Amino acid sequence: MPHDGGARAGLSQPGTAEAGVADTGSAPGPETPVSVRALTFAGAALAVLYVPGAGSDDLRSVDTAGCAPAEYGLPERLALSGGSPAAHAFRAPRPVWLTPAALASYPEGCPAPRRVPTSLGALPLGAEGRRLGCLVVVGAGENGFEAEQQRFLERYADAVADVLEPGAAGGPPPAPLSSALRRMRVGSFVLVPETGVIDADETLCELVGIKPDDFDGKADSLLAHALPEDLHALMSVLEPSIQAFGRRELDFRVCPTGEMRWLSLSCRVAAGADDRPEQVLGVVTATSVLHRGADDVSRIQWLTAALDKATSVRDVSHVVITALREPLSADRVALAELQDERLQVTLLDPPQPAAWPQTWRLQWRSEWPDAPLSALPTLQMALRDGRMDLWPTGTAFEPGLDGIGPGGLAVLPLPARGRVAGVCLIGWDRPHEFVPEERSLLTATASLAGQALTRAHAYDAEQELATMLQRSLLPRRLPELPGGIAVARYLPARRGLQVGGDWYDVIALSEDRVALVIGDVQGHSAAAATIMGQVRTAVRAYAVEGHPPDVVVSHANRLLVGMETDLFATCCYAELDMDEGDVLFVRAGHVAPLLRHPDGSTEEVEVEGGLPLGISMEADFPMTAVALAPGTMLALVTDGLIEAADLSLDEGMRRTRATLAAADPSDPGRVADDLLGDFGRREDDVALLLLRYDGMKTRPIRSGWLVWRLPDAVMHARRFTARTLRRWKVEEATDPVLLVVSELVTNALVHTQGPVRLDLMLRGDRVRVCVSDSSPRAPAKPVIVDWESTGGRGLLLVEAMSESFGTVPVAGGKQVCSEIAVPRRQPASVGAEPSARTGTDRDVP
Repeated sequence: MPHDGGARAGLSQPGTAEAGVADTGSAPGPETPVSVRALTFAGAALAVLYVPGAGSDDLRSVDTAGCAPAEYGLPERLALSGGSPAAHAFRAPRPVWLTPAALASYPEGCPAPRRVPTSLGALPLGAEGRRLGCLVVVGAGENGFEAEQQRFLERYADAVADVLEPGAAGGPPPAPLSSALRRMRVGSFVLVPETGVIDADETLCELVGIKPDDFDGKADSLLAHALPEDLHALMSVLEPSIQAFGRRELDFRVCPTGEMRWLSLSCRVAAGADDRPEQVLGVVTATSVLHRGADDVSRIQWLTAALDKATSVRDVSHVVITALREPLSADRVALAELQDERLQVTLLDPPQPAAWPQTWRLQWRSEWPDAPLSALPTLQMALRDGRMDLWPTGTAFEPGLDGIGPGGLAVLPLPARGRVAGVCLIGWDRPHEFVPEERSLLTATASLAGQALTRAHAYDAEQELATMLQRSLLPRRLPELPGGIAVARYLPARRGLQVGGDWYDVIALSEDRVALVIGDVQGHSAAAATIMGQVRTAVRAYAVEGHPPDVVVSHANRLLVGMETDLFATCCYAELDMDEGDVLFVRAGHVAPLLRHPDGSTEEVEVEGGLPLGISMEADFPMTAVALAPGTMLALVTDGLIEAADLSLDEGMRRTRATLAAADPSDPGRVADDLLGDFGRREDDVALLLLRYDGMKTRPIRSGWLVWRLPDAVMHARRFTARTLRRWKVEEATDPVLLVVSELVTNALVHTQGPVRLDLMLRGDRVRVCVSDSSPRAPAKPVIVDWESTGGRGLLLVEAMSESFGTVPVAGGKQVCSEIAVPRRQPASVGAEPSARTGTDRDVP
């Protein structure tokens, strides 16, 4: 029976490999090399080993394994500084997995165009800090290499590195790719079911316990070394029926030297011209599982251990199906939860709709996985009584179950805590007799699975709640920015409750200013997430009020100190002027931001730091100014990305900078994914915020005026505005702009105290008028204006003349802004007399 260990990783999903093999002309036969068979089951049609050349300026191909290497056209040499996937993986060093769509964006080092979609993986090879080369694997399929295939190929790359290391100084040893497979103890075979003749390689013979020279090429000779209890399951795999096409997996036991050994088998059936099984192609690896005896008690012990490791409902479903389908030689297994008198299917095996009856193919996506019990009386009766029902061949069922088990159907209620948690259906196509040993196995499995299913359901509900909490505390989407593109990623820690204290935010402060903030609250819990949400909201509120960066962070620090929590937070805040490219950084105990310059070089910005938030009420947070050139990429990260128990902060920062330098800045989303790398288990949650600064398409022209509090202050403001518009050559907008300036300056002088400032900006065909004062209160428009009103009409006029009109808070007050479109200049008619005085040349009182 299979287990959850890594020894089986990657030996699945042969459908992808079939496509690659079929494209070369034929399926792997007895004359096919061992490496081809093993790689085929890992989804790879070709593997190429590259090692650094003599001058260390390039990578050169030294070994290949697979079908027809010349057809893929991979180059013999690759520049280390180039843009090939292998060069990227070697420099990072980190595996690069590319789907056909992602592969199309690479300019070099890729397979030649083929009839079928091609995926590629590039895996760096290293040992003790030395870079030994890169393994490139190519496979067919639209979705790339799957997770299990990637894990197997990464194990293969480690084995290749072990082979290369002893001869690193004097060049690679002979046939390193085949030697690595032998080190992994991966055996392969090709069986002809009609004759029982099997072509097994030396590794498989050694695993089973037969000397290669003594093997007679008969399947019976191999089966003789398996335990009798496993022969029935092995025969169902090695003597397939017509319906058994597709992937099959099985763990079985052998006793080569008197000590029991577990082996894992993965195979697929190749059909002949008459659609009958012609060959069984498979691989066998040594595996490590719970040592158990030859009776059913040990089988239940294995099931207990496997269910104890299963956490989610889907994990439990996989374990139950693995425990039942192969040992019982069943054709179909379905597992469903019982929720409020309705069944919710959690897993179907086989998963393909074509493997299920016609009724299910038409209805299971609509009625299943959510079916009412009233429509399934056979299941309703079994669940009501809480006992197992075994239905023999020829039993007539309701339409919802018809065809699941024409040769026999087992209905297995799953009890837990005095109720039924779900049901398992096991069906056979051929007539099946239920023997006492099977009844015992089904009864024990039902009790264990019901308890595990209840526990897993609670776990899934907890994780769903955590996910909803985390999503509600982070931005749903990032704003579209003029002059730049921002992307963000968040990954929770893969332990405990998957909710943490990392956060990010992008705050549009105005049309041309944006704030980026990233932070990390101490801990990975609901409490940390709650504090994170409060701090993020506070930072956003202080930023929108118009405070400078140091004041924003200082206010957030005082808020966290005042909350009297035991948790502290780190933070990095950046305010960017999108017009000029100037950034003001503030860092509160957080890791430094990173820059990728347009030439590809990277820099760790030296930002003067302060204490983490929540430590001291009197902490200072100095600002650091940095200028960005268009094309620069800014990266804000949390420590979960660059630091771990086995990764120092300096090394993590070095790797991150190397990945950032090797990334393609044209796609910030892909850069973010490259920085995250492997999505495997992490000790800490990770937040990542990237901004590619492109610069504004049109640079604005600005001019400002400090309004004096004099009786004729409005007149001086109007004259300043008229002069500015003439200098900008937009006299056509003079009348509406002067009206707006008059009203806004008058309101500021009459209704506020303190300084008043007038700012004008021209961008494209828009003139922006902004009047700043020291009052935080926005001007109130009158609700009703009639002939008796003495005021209030001015704001209505301003709003009518403006393309946009509003108020934004700024530090120490507010800013009232109006945008006015510049009318298009009408061409002068032929023969027209020029005007003696234009409207803008007149005196402006």
